[in-house]
Amino acid sequence: MRMHKKKNTDKRILVCADYLNWEDMLKNDKIVYLEIGCGKGDFICGMAQRFPDINFIAVEKISDVIVIAMEKVKSLNLSNVRFIITDAKKLEDYFVGFKISQLYLNFSDPWHKRYQQNNRLTAPGFLEIYKKILKPDAKIIMKTDKKEFFDYSVRSFTANGFRLENITHDLYNSNFFNPDENIQTEYEKTFVSQNIPICYLVAYN
Repeated sequence: MRMHKKKNTDKRILVCADYLNWEDMLKNDKIVYLEIGCGKGDFICGMAQRFPDINFIAVEKISDVIVIAMEKVKSLNLSNVRFIITDAKKLEDYFVGFKISQLYLNFSDPWHKRYQQNNRLTAPGFLEIYKKILKPDAKIIMKTDKKEFFDYSVRSFTANGFRLENITHDLYNSNFFNPDENIQTEYEKTFVSQNIPICYLVAYN
């Protein structure tokens, strides 16, 4: 789906510019969790509220999307969230000498066409980036509604040396699902309301 250009995006981002000072998150003793593709920010806001002693960095390459997330964080006055506007391919440049404790891939673009598969956030090239920025045995938590993309991701993680657990094509009917611990994204709320199963896994590097 094409994102419509929003009015005054640059000015709106400037109003929230303090939340782009992500480097300060790397200078204190708190652990850092990273979300790649934060969308409109429901997940990162929910996580930051639930875990105030953890720092969160949200990555999104589309300014017209991330500005909505930034405004949500600002309205909630959350001090433990920062944003990076960039392509995930460049993440290694941002975390030189620093390791992330947990990574979230929530409803990433499935890039359906075969020639686009290297763009998938679980393609081998991205997994190599994650290995460089994650602490040993850090978790990657993935959710998607796209079964084919999910099955591809299971194969990709396994082939590239990741250990997997809690693999399911139907999170909400799995034996380990705890609704009290689950933070829903915007997409997830829609899919659950339509009874679309959510695929889920945890990968360890």
